[in-house]
Amino acid sequence: MKYIDEFRDGALAKHIAERIAHEVKPDHHYRFMEFCGGHTHAISRYGVLELLPPNVRMIHGPGCPVCVLPIGRIDLAIELALQHDVILCTYGDTLRVPASGGLSLTKAKARGGDIRMVYSASDALQIARDNPDKQVVFFAIGFETTTPPTALVIRDAARDGVPNFSVMCSHVLTPPAIRAILDGAEAHETAEIEGFVGPAHVSIVIGSDPYAKFAQDYRKPVVIAGFEPLDVLQAILMLVRQVNEGRAEVENEFTRAVTPQGNLNAQAVMDDVFELREAFEWRGLGTMPLSALQVRHPYRAFDAEHRFGLNYRSVPDNKACECGAILRGVKAARDCKIFGTVCTPENPVGSCMVSSEGACAAHYTYGRFRDTVPAAATGARQA
Repeated sequence: MKYIDEFRDGALAKHIAERIAHEVKPDHHYRFMEFCGGHTHAISRYGVLELLPPNVRMIHGPGCPVCVLPIGRIDLAIELALQHDVILCTYGDTLRVPASGGLSLTKAKARGGDIRMVYSASDALQIARDNPDKQVVFFAIGFETTTPPTALVIRDAARDGVPNFSVMCSHVLTPPAIRAILDGAEAHETAEIEGFVGPAHVSIVIGSDPYAKFAQDYRKPVVIAGFEPLDVLQAILMLVRQVNEGRAEVENEFTRAVTPQGNLNAQAVMDDVFELREAFEWRGLGTMPLSALQVRHPYRAFDAEHRFGLNYRSVPDNKACECGAILRGVKAARDCKIFGTVCTPENPVGSCMVSSEGACAAHYTYGRFRDTVPAAATGARQA
């Protein structure tokens, strides 16, 4: 199939890997972060690590929307379902994220909450239309990729007059997270990296231009890549070449989908419906200013936090869980003492084990058996 099979060609993958091995400097240790959880999944699933030289290390980033969702936001959603008698709709992975008191949205559903998994924001709006006597709240999460559909349903609800529909907005933004990682590295709070594999779907929306400032201000190259194995390998080769040549530029490997300006129509609907929050808490990165979105005043009637008077309360993570450090790139899944024993996909303790894009879930599914093999036999290792 075009754009799938041709980007999974084993012979081409070996050829790119040989180019990487030929061009890396033996005395230099390359440290690149794949920001997006989709890349983390691809790297683990397709064995990209085994194709890389030992001195090229890939570091997981915080680009999994479920993973960066703090416990306090899940608690608010549970409060809506159990105390305000709403129909709460959200995406599947969100249902399993651990919350306070041993709860999750799935467990809250077992306690009688009307909590429903949906595949799109428009599904939630349709549920509101089908149940006019019930308040329906869409618990919206995600980076810029899933934000335009949420904005559209809010606009549709306002246009069509659907008074029983509202959105609890937990949409977060990619550029502030990258800046937090780079600032944290200078303060020794996040991993030190030499370059980024930039996100694919996010960049389709926002374009490649927003990354230019990071390349200029921090002297860190960014290569935007698709999610197929050849995409990732080519992006790594491009990063190696930039480092070797002393360049720090934004390059676009994913030219078949990403443009410099991005999707202007999607950006316009986002700007119409949403505005920046003064501050928002991220799991692992703490509270960051201007890093998330909230509903603008003209659409305030569809803001669930405003409609139900919700007050956010920060809740610390489980002390045994290393999700925060993993999201900052300073630890790997195998460094967590409860990984694969107490914490599994069937019984996740932390958010990184919930989503298939989470670093722990990806390593559990594809990589944990590598940990029993001597490092010399496996080539590159995950940081």
